[in-house]
Amino acid sequence: MSDLKEYQEKIFEEIKHINEYEEEFWYARELQKVLKYKEWRNFKLVIGKAIQACENSQNRALDHFVDVNKTIPMPKDATKEIEDIMLSRYACYLIVQNGDSRKQVIALGQTYFAVKTRQQELIDDYDQLSEDQKRFAIRNEMINHNKSLAEAADVAGVKTPIDYAIFQNHGYMGLYGGLKAKDIHNKKGLKKSQKILDHMGSTELAANLFRATQTDEKLRRDQVKGKNEANKTHYEVGRTVRKTIEELGGTMPEELPTPEKSIKAIEKELNDKKKLEDE
Repeated sequence: MSDLKEYQEKIFEEIKHINEYEEEFWYARELQKVLKYKEWRNFKLVIGKAIQACENSQNRALDHFVDVNKTIPMPKDATKEIEDIMLSRYACYLIVQNGDSRKQVIALGQTYFAVKTRQQELIDDYDQLSEDQKRFAIRNEMINHNKSLAEAADVAGVKTPIDYAIFQNHGYMGLYGGLKAKDIHNKKGLKKSQKILDHMGSTELAANLFRATQTDEKLRRDQVKGKNEANKTHYEVGRTVRKTIEELGGTMPEELPTPEKSIKAIEKELNDKKKLEDE
């Protein structure tokens, strides 16, 4: 899993730029090459969909997609001007969401930009947080996104508590190589009252956050109908995340260590610290 994270960091961080205002951005032409689109005109179609998604989300496209011109060298000391686009992290996220999902690098991009965008929304200096603080932040995100996922599943036809438990198990089975929630619970050696998400490290939580957000969006985007189709969708998203980790030689989520400290214990420590600071 850590190998997957390092690979994601490398391929997308290497083409990141910083402007004079210390703001990060990516060039569309460079992202096109990383995402393995041979033709600029085909990649522009994906960018067009991303711009539409941006506007549909009530965001100003001009804040995230900025047209620029570049001068490139040509044979015999000649030069040529080409169009390019400066992209925010959010713009990159929308592009990979609308890209060709059959490409493995698109799945990597979805993971990288989804998690990084969420991290940036959580707190600007996420990378400076301790492991406990990261776990607490991502766990809270999981709570919010599980609510949204439950709503999307309900629209798809997952109505009863039993239906939803089966739906959640399909997501876990995809990501954890066939293990259901109860199996993961037992593997971690937890008590009956303890929740598995409260006993995951930040890397394992991030994988589950991605599973949840992408299933949520796919259920809504594809207008999935019927609980069987919803279960299948959740399983396939989980399996896709797992397959990417496996192909890159990463650690499978069920093999990641279980932290000794629970999220509840971390929350208590953070609250106690805040009380002392406020006194």
